[in-house]
Amino acid sequence: MTHYDVVINGGGMAGSVLALGLSQLRNASGEELRIALIERTTPTFGQHPGFDARSIALAAHSRTLLEQLGLWSAFAPLVTPITHIQVSDQGHVGQLPMRAKDYNVDALGYVVELSSAGEALYRKLQQIKNITLYLGTEIVQFEQQLAQVEIQLSDHRALSATLLVAADGSQSIVSQQLNLARRQFDYQQSAIIANITTALPHQGAAFERFTSEGPVALLPMSEGRSSLVWCVGADRAQSLMTLDAAAFIKELQHAFGYRLGKITQVGARHHYPLLLDEVVRPWHHRVVLVGNAAHLLHPIAGQGFNLGLRDVAALIKQVNQALAQQQDIGAYGSLSGYREGRVADQHTIVTATTALTLVFSNSDPLLAVARNMGLMALAVCPLLKNKLAWRAMGKE
Repeated sequence: MTHYDVVINGGGMAGSVLALGLSQLRNASGEELRIALIERTTPTFGQHPGFDARSIALAAHSRTLLEQLGLWSAFAPLVTPITHIQVSDQGHVGQLPMRAKDYNVDALGYVVELSSAGEALYRKLQQIKNITLYLGTEIVQFEQQLAQVEIQLSDHRALSATLLVAADGSQSIVSQQLNLARRQFDYQQSAIIANITTALPHQGAAFERFTSEGPVALLPMSEGRSSLVWCVGADRAQSLMTLDAAAFIKELQHAFGYRLGKITQVGARHHYPLLLDEVVRPWHHRVVLVGNAAHLLHPIAGQGFNLGLRDVAALIKQVNQALAQQQDIGAYGSLSGYREGRVADQHTIVTATTALTLVFSNSDPLLAVARNMGLMALAVCPLLKNKLAWRAMGKE
């Protein structure tokens, strides 16, 4: 059985960033942490991210966190800056524009294409000597003991860890085996994901348009493409998925409008149901859950990965403090600081995201009027608009 200080299950964005961040820490004796990263797939490199690469939005504050972790240089060549955001409500005149130059920042946020970011992160992981990658395998079972967690992998290898971190997404095997209590809410919506091209260049603009069915969001990507997230009712999503490309573009054009001219091309479409799935207490004896393993959010405000990144940064900080004080990094006392520091942020984002979804995905005419008046009020009130903009950038 090979022992590690930290074993991370899940090699996606959250797990990879966590491993790289932890690899820079040293204990009181100056020794590096021994880190294992388990990923059930085996990444393949050398492929262009292509027209169908998925994307995520990084808030401006997330860039700051990545800079503090020494990882922004890996992302910087891959991102598309968001210089302008336009929020609107279908069928109403209310609009809310926000521009980076109004806040003396280079960008309100950044769009990262996951395929290229994943390749860059894995190349970096392979270069770090105190990170061991376990690819093409997964956790079969684990046992929490007083001083460590013992882990059995599907390829029959055995590991032990002072601290086990679950970064293995919404279907987390770690969470399932612990049978942790969850809060769940079915939004009765599905998200359709695709990349599109438009007749007019996006010029760094992101759009969020609210409709009675749900929000339509476009994020700027490289090569003039935009990343589409279209939230609609579950039945409607099934219907849209059956359409050919031309018919789908026609429906999307009607929902989004002509802010970027005609939609000229759509890539492969994927869809998934939208749920709030939150672990009530995403920590346990020598185990911590981060990212989507801890909280799966509606994409309406693009806060999912940003919240997960704050989990990661807070955990790295807590581990570093424990090392400096020569404490057991997986013990209850060490993890209690992480727990206390994350409760308020997680609760605030989950509550706000759910409230936005219920208010802005509703066909009630009174709510529609209220939404429209709210957007107009924000547009003409600098104090409120500025507060919202800084919140969107991940800052108070």
